[in-house]
Amino acid sequence: MLLIVGLGNPGAQYAGNRHNIGFMAVDEIARLPGFKPWTKKFQGEISDGQIAGRKVLLLKPQTFMNDSGRSVQAAASFFKIEPADIVVFHDELDLPPGKVRVKTGGGHGGHNGLRSIDAHIGKDYRRVRLGIGHPGSKERVNPHVLGDFAKVDRDWLDETLQAVARNAELLVAGEDARFMNRMTVSAGGTEEPSGAKGAALKAKGTSHVRQARPADPPAPPATGPMAGMLRRLLGGGDRG
Repeated sequence: MLLIVGLGNPGAQYAGNRHNIGFMAVDEIARLPGFKPWTKKFQGEISDGQIAGRKVLLLKPQTFMNDSGRSVQAAASFFKIEPADIVVFHDELDLPPGKVRVKTGGGHGGHNGLRSIDAHIGKDYRRVRLGIGHPGSKERVNPHVLGDFAKVDRDWLDETLQAVARNAELLVAGEDARFMNRMTVSAGGTEEPSGAKGAALKAKGTSHVRQARPADPPAPPATGPMAGMLRRLLGGGDRG
């Protein structure tokens, strides 16, 4: 069994916070066919199903962020799940909005949810870092993290969350590099062009694939005696 954890704070007042993007990610995975409705267990909310033939348990700790490790440890101990089979989705200040990175182990980087999990099960679990961007100064970090996503964030946020669910089978299979590559793919299934070319295509509102495809050549003019007679009858005769 694979345990997939989303980090966040419980309660309606926190639901739209940037800090809750981990909850949002597992909520999107739970919408995949076959997952059961959320129920309360292990000091959290759980849903289980299968992805790519493997049983998956989704967990949203309800202990508040700073004590997430208690819920993760309770679920992992009950099902005898090793840290190598645990994946944790969390917000990442040091990545631009919409950027996604996967790593195993390492430090908590000041993230209190990871700090708590480290203390309860060790560090050898996989982390899916979901970029929310940095506000620019240390003093603005808490308001930024505990603030709601803005309306202008909806496009990239929805696309990122949908891409997480769409490619979850790669995480389940341990294909982290392929998962990260897929996360750079646009919702239309084509890789976004970069640099000046990408900016120009976006300004035109045209897919770079369609832009690159040559236009159909114009049909050659009709020739022959019958064509000439038809042009004269229709008023389109040859001009001198």
